Amino acid sequence: MLSLKLADFICSTHFSDLRQQTVRMARLALLDWLGSVARGGREEPAKIARSLLIGQGGKPQATILPSGEKTSALNAALANGIASHILEVDDVHRGSVIHCGAAIIPAALAAAEMTRASGRQLIEALVAGYEVAIRIGEAVTPSHYYFWHNTGTCGTFGACAAASKLLGLNREQLVWALGSAGTQAAGLWEFLTDGAMSKHLHPGKAAQNGLLSALLARGGFTGATAILEGKRGFCRAMAPEFNLDRITDSLGKTPYKIEDNSFKIHSSCRHTHPAVDIALDLASNRNMEPSDITAIEVRTYQTALDITDTPEPQTVYAAKFNLPFCVALALAKKSCSLEDFNDDNLRDPEIRALSRRVKLIADNAFTSFYPGKWAAAMEMTTRSGDVLRGRSDFPLGDPENPASDELLTAKFRRLASDSWGDEKTGSLIKTVTELEVVEDMSLLFQ
Repeated sequence: MLSLKLADFICSTHFSDLRQQTVRMARLALLDWLGSVARGGREEPAKIARSLLIGQGGKPQATILPSGEKTSALNAALANGIASHILEVDDVHRGSVIHCGAAIIPAALAAAEMTRASGRQLIEALVAGYEVAIRIGEAVTPSHYYFWHNTGTCGTFGACAAASKLLGLNREQLVWALGSAGTQAAGLWEFLTDGAMSKHLHPGKAAQNGLLSALLARGGFTGATAILEGKRGFCRAMAPEFNLDRITDSLGKTPYKIEDNSFKIHSSCRHTHPAVDIALDLASNRNMEPSDITAIEVRTYQTALDITDTPEPQTVYAAKFNLPFCVALALAKKSCSLEDFNDDNLRDPEIRALSRRVKLIADNAFTSFYPGKWAAAMEMTTRSGDVLRGRSDFPLGDPENPASDELLTAKFRRLASDSWGDEKTGSLIKTVTELEVVEDMSLLFQ
């Protein structure tokens, strides 16, 4: 029974057994998530959610970020999950195609605050949560991903695992919790058609539903014991093709899946990043204007086209999911940062014209590599007749092309300082860097 094997793994995950790299990646994941929620919490979708949830009331168990307001753990998990997935700067795991932090960390942090858990206990929970979510994601990817947003679906299991670890559930309760998590797993890609806010809701609900499942199980609420492999379970219902062995192969052995996590440097859909990296590389040290480029051909994997070969964007958010626009923006501004995605650049006639000169092609070889590699190749032709070529197998932030701790810390400062000020931002960096010595996570935002 797969849920029982996962329950045994969750129960047996102890800080003392974790190697240094595992702990480091858990700390970086938390820091990266805090940056996303600090800045994302100031955006309109987060404000709508926060206003609604504060209006609903709730026992002050956990913190809504970045405002510091207290509410119930369930409400905080929902609000923070929504806020942390708005800017498209949150982490992503390549093989499972899950933004783990946005779904798992809000549930874990809410549970940690509620139970006054230690930093070591939080690290254990994050390692367990990432492991469970990623393994289930790898089992159903890529077939599940066409309709279902893995962050919302598989992320629910990870949030449940992390919260259950912090709540001290036993193996029977864990099986029940995973069963309840699986029956609530959801998140459809149709929001892409409208550039709607629904995508932000996916990790929020994953976090809230995962925590809810754990809390119910602690009280004796039963759940399906074969939710993953059952005849009417998650995998058979939601993936035309799946491999259950990926859920348990080498489970509990190092390296843990959190060590394969990727961090985003550009503020756009991760499927745009290989091409953006190439564009930035080709444009570096060249004094090119958008009008100097006559044609761009991008070859990449089919899933990238499924998600980012969208109609010309009418909103800044939709532009983050439009590969031609992201490439044109990167070439025009020599950057693809959060600050570059604004209304002026969205409507800039030169950027728009250049984006229309970008041709996207699904490359069978790149598709065969996916999701092991998110690769792209680019050919750019200039008015002078020069043809520039580049290729990226691993965009910046992947384990094979890692972002340094210094770069990720600078990213956090840039995202968090406007919300929390330089002093508190620096204090949070120090606290997260020394997370294993924190005795009470409920004091983190007081």
